[in-house]
Amino acid sequence: MKDKGGKGGSQASVNERYTQWKSLVPILYDWLANHNLVWPSLSCRWGPLLEQATYKSRQRLYLSEQTDGSVPNTLVIANCEIVKPRVAAAEHIAQFNEEARSPFVKKFKTIIHPGEVNRIRELPQNSKIVATHTDSPDILTGHQENAEFALAMCQSEPFVLSGGKDKSVVLWSIHDHISTLATDSGAGSNGGKSPKSGDDKLPTESPKIQARGIFQGHQDTVEDVQFCPSSAQEFCSVGDDSCLILWDARTGSSPIVKVEKAHNADLHCVDWNPIDENLILTGSADNTVRLFDRRNLTSNGVGSPVHIFTNHNAAVLCVQWSPDKSSIFGSSAEDGVLNIWDHNKIGERSGPASKFAPGLLFRHSGHRDKVVDFHWNSHDPWTIVSVSDDGESTGGGGTLQIWRMIDLIYRPQEEVIDELEKFKSHILTCSTP
Repeated sequence: MKDKGGKGGSQASVNERYTQWKSLVPILYDWLANHNLVWPSLSCRWGPLLEQATYKSRQRLYLSEQTDGSVPNTLVIANCEIVKPRVAAAEHIAQFNEEARSPFVKKFKTIIHPGEVNRIRELPQNSKIVATHTDSPDILTGHQENAEFALAMCQSEPFVLSGGKDKSVVLWSIHDHISTLATDSGAGSNGGKSPKSGDDKLPTESPKIQARGIFQGHQDTVEDVQFCPSSAQEFCSVGDDSCLILWDARTGSSPIVKVEKAHNADLHCVDWNPIDENLILTGSADNTVRLFDRRNLTSNGVGSPVHIFTNHNAAVLCVQWSPDKSSIFGSSAEDGVLNIWDHNKIGERSGPASKFAPGLLFRHSGHRDKVVDFHWNSHDPWTIVSVSDDGESTGGGGTLQIWRMIDLIYRPQEEVIDELEKFKSHILTCSTP
């Protein structure tokens, strides 16, 4: 956990970086919304699209509220207005108050939650269902100790995957939840009779759902898990033992491949490419992001990444592939930076961020402390939501930002040059008397 004390000089450099970033917002961004949170949020996820209009759309957003105990922890369902590309005026984008709520983010509903909401994941088969990871006892049973962060949902089947401090990976099916509800309903109906005296209290416990499988192979806490995009039976996990493990539920509960020393420190996060299923990303406390090809994961018994991405100067907390482009991904870290990468650009030195690191496309420096989570928007692929634990700097519970970089940064170079030439011609035409 990051040390909150003794930040002195480092805080001054963070503020300097932030001031410089804000001055460049009208140049670097097509749109940005800044929302000061009441309580810290450890997770943020896009939900279903609600409405499409000419200049903006409206979409669900899921957040958590990690309170100080004076009020309950909650799962927040918000409605967000997302301005469409090339609509927002540059002078309006940078005009926001860091201590204010954004008019683009409106609370729709809050759900009181047992324990902290550490992670939120939506069920692809039903947009009205989300799963959360918490520090309270689980409804999904199978872990022997706390399972607070590692959580994934399957794209092809209604399956849930989890990892925890008991060093295990556990698999459940939502179908079993439906079956359990039906069984409990039948058992609790008292044969159609009215409840007897003293038995008229509603049940206070949720149904317990047994695991489909428990997988052992890690030697320390499992920090993150992820399904193979096209399979409900194949998945991967990473942990504090510095290992990346691939599993196949069809072959039993032992690892298919165990990558020792995938990083030089604890692994915090993993993501499986939804377009090119051979590619897996990992992020670590060694400040790096590593790209692995599952056809060639190891060399001489240790991890053999395709490339090591180095630009963060603190532990990497979250990695995620773009839902739209197979070579694009993001990484966020305790240094307060969210980087956007293009691994196809490795070796090129022409990109706007190339002076920092090979493959680096863009640096989002709008947060002033660790960026704990972010999520690409599948309905608007270059729009990203991110949350940070920078309440000390903003006078609130942290910062939520919804942003989209200007498209001249990521579009093909030929298109950009062609458009700039057209823009140049337009300016010359307009200036001619």
